[in-house]
Amino acid sequence: MKNLLKMFLGFLAILSFTGIVKADYPEKPITMVIPFGPGGSHDLNARVFTSIVPQYLGNAIIVKLVPGASGQTGTAMVAQAKPDGYTLLFTHNYVDQLQHHVKKLPYKPLEDFVTVARINYAAACMIVLSKSKYKSVQDVFDAAKSSGGKMKLGHSGMWGATMVPMAQLLSWGKVQANLTPYKGGGPMVKGLLSGDVEAVLHFPSVIKGQGSKVRTLGCGSNEKALGSPPTFDSLGFTGQIGYMDRILMAPAKTPPDRIKKLQDALGKLKGDKTFKKFMGRLGENMEFMNGPDYEKVRAEKSKNYKNLVKQMTKG
Repeated sequence: MKNLLKMFLGFLAILSFTGIVKADYPEKPITMVIPFGPGGSHDLNARVFTSIVPQYLGNAIIVKLVPGASGQTGTAMVAQAKPDGYTLLFTHNYVDQLQHHVKKLPYKPLEDFVTVARINYAAACMIVLSKSKYKSVQDVFDAAKSSGGKMKLGHSGMWGATMVPMAQLLSWGKVQANLTPYKGGGPMVKGLLSGDVEAVLHFPSVIKGQGSKVRTLGCGSNEKALGSPPTFDSLGFTGQIGYMDRILMAPAKTPPDRIKKLQDALGKLKGDKTFKKFMGRLGENMEFMNGPDYEKVRAEKSKNYKNLVKQMTKG
C-alpha cells in the first residue's frame, strides 16, 4: 500500500514537472496598478471591488498606486510587465484613448492593452468650498472673466479626466483661467480644501466623501447621490462632457483564458449585495461592461478624442 502511494505521488510530481498538471489561475495574488495618486475616485472604487471580488476569483487583488506623468508612469509599468494575468492596470479613457494623440508615449495603448472590463463610469462635477461665494457655474465663469484669466482652478493632471472637461467648460463659457495641475484627484482636492484653487471638477465618490466641506455647482449627468445639482446640459452646454470610464486592462498578450477568468469573477459583482451597498455609499453607479463590448467602442472613442485634441489645440 505504501509503495502504491509513493508511486502515485511520484507520478503526480512528474506530471507537475512536465506541465501536464497546472494550478488554476490565479494561484497567487494579482497586482493591480492604479496610475494615479491616493484619495482619487479610482482609489476609492478600487478599494471596494478588490475587497469583494476575491471570493469569486479565488485569490486577492493587491492595489498598487503608481502616480506620475498624468498616468503614464504606472501605465508604462504594466505595459512592460509579463503578460501572465498577474499585473493589471486600472485606468480610464483619457489615459487610454486620448493622451496618445497629444504626445509620443513609451507604449501604444490600443495595441499594448486589452480591456478586461469597464467597472463603471462617472461624470465630472464642478465643486467649490461650501463657504465659497460662488453659488453657480456662471458665478465661477464671471469671476474668471473679472480676474483677467488669473483665477486659479485645479485639475488632476495634463490631458486627464478633469483637465479636459474643465478646458471644455471654460471654452464653452468663453473664459480663461489659470489651470493648476496636481498629481491626481486626491492632491487636487487637498488643493481646493486648502484654498490654493477656487474650483475643481471631480467625481461623485470623492465629492460625497467631503460631506459639507464642498458645494456642487453642476455635473455632467444627473447625480442623485449629490442632491441632483444642475446638469451642464441644463445650463446650456451641448455635447457629452467629463464622462470617465473606469477600465480594468491587461497587457495585450495575456492568455485569453485568464482574462475570461477575471471577467467571469467581475461579472458576479453585479449581483453581490455587499458590492451594491458599498457602491451606493460611494455614490457611484454599477454600469459594468464586459471587455469585448468595451473593445468595440474603444477605437471609435479614440478617434473622437483625436478630433477633440485638434479643436482644443488649434491656434
